Amino acid sequence: MCTMQLDTVFVFICVCLLGAAGRSSAHKRGHKLEPYKQSRLRRETTRVDGGTHKSGSPIFRRSPDMTKSPMTKSEQLLRIDDHDFTMRPAFGGPPIPVGVDVQVESLDTISEADMDFTMTLYLRHYWKDERLSFPSTNNQSMTFDSRLVKKIWVPDMFFVHSKRSFIHDTTTDNVMLRVYPDGNVLYSLRVTVTAMCNMDLSRFPLDTQTCSLEIESYAYTDDDLMLYWKKGNESLNTDDKISLSQFLIQKFHTTTKLAFYSSTGWYNRLYIHFTLRRHVFFFLLQTYFPATLMVMLSWVSFWIDRRAVPARVPLGITTVLTMSTIITGVNASMPRVSYIKAVDIYLWVSFVFVFLSVIEYAAVNYLTTVQERRERKLRNQLPCTCGIANPEEDIMMTRCYSDVDPSASGTYGMPENGGRQERILAQLTLNDSQRTSRVKTSRGYVNIWIDTHAIDKYSRVIFPAAYTLFNIIYWSIYS
Repeated sequence: MCTMQLDTVFVFICVCLLGAAGRSSAHKRGHKLEPYKQSRLRRETTRVDGGTHKSGSPIFRRSPDMTKSPMTKSEQLLRIDDHDFTMRPAFGGPPIPVGVDVQVESLDTISEADMDFTMTLYLRHYWKDERLSFPSTNNQSMTFDSRLVKKIWVPDMFFVHSKRSFIHDTTTDNVMLRVYPDGNVLYSLRVTVTAMCNMDLSRFPLDTQTCSLEIESYAYTDDDLMLYWKKGNESLNTDDKISLSQFLIQKFHTTTKLAFYSSTGWYNRLYIHFTLRRHVFFFLLQTYFPATLMVMLSWVSFWIDRRAVPARVPLGITTVLTMSTIITGVNASMPRVSYIKAVDIYLWVSFVFVFLSVIEYAAVNYLTTVQERRERKLRNQLPCTCGIANPEEDIMMTRCYSDVDPSASGTYGMPENGGRQERILAQLTLNDSQRTSRVKTSRGYVNIWIDTHAIDKYSRVIFPAAYTLFNIIYWSIYS
């Protein structure tokens, strides 16, 4: 029994010794792990170029790249926070000169109906702001985008008489700012503007238009800001690929003037003038040639027999309606101006010629009807008196209508060419006071006739000659 007690005490002592040894080894392992955790945390929180990164970011220290300095460095270099850029450079002194040059990228549209044009251009400004000067060993400029533009002073340019304008923003704002060590600044932006163009359409479509794009400062008068073209007329450059479907661009040029506003004063204004000459070939095909053909088509009725009413009347009505359609189509795309355009003169004169051809047939048909009615009436009233003429007496008598064969298709006096000569007969009777076996007085008949065929014959010559004369005068004036 004593032996069993001794064994129990021995086992208890061994267990106690083993537990103490385990706690001691675990404490030692903890001391060894602590320096590793601290070194890892120090690596994870290492500063790179003055910035502290979050824990867990596997970024290590790199050598500084001076060409890719952060924005805060540039702002410190330009001393933006040390100046008030809400005021212009040299505030209180002489006006600051701002040079301008323009690169015209495209002329998009010219609208006669809206009296405007759309242009895309690169607008560049040049000025000097000593507040932006910075030290530089290689005299190289620094280039920025639109984010720095919002923090410094830039000229407040706008387009006079513009309807719509915007700065392109694909893929970012198309704005560039370049600053030189001596404080010179280049500010460039790409803009599309739709501006008014007061067109004189009195010679349309044989016209030449001159439109202007006007640039001006909105807030600063000529006492604070002096706008000028940087290189004179050479400040305006155009893309060689600029072309328009209806116009030929003749020239671009620049001018500078002063604009006065009664409430604020005098402002410098820059002008971009461009002259456009319209291509007339499109209108020749679409307007002038169809109108001329309709007029010539109306002359065909002069060669059609006047009794062919179903042929001549529809021909005249068709040409009149076609001319009306041409006139309506041309005016639909034009502004409602209060003066007459050159194309209106041509179309309306052509319309008058077509209308007169219809009136000509109406006159021929009416005169023919009247003459036939009078002839029938005279034939019923007057007997044949061909045999009463005494050649020994001094009686002047004309041919009687009975010398014509009335049985020939019911016509009178058919000429050799087959045409019918219509006659108006008037009886001139000289009544005597005595009726004896010897005729002391005479009865005379005068045959007065009008050839209605002559109206068509004359029209075949007069209408083409008059229209040709009109075309000669028209094109000599407007071409």
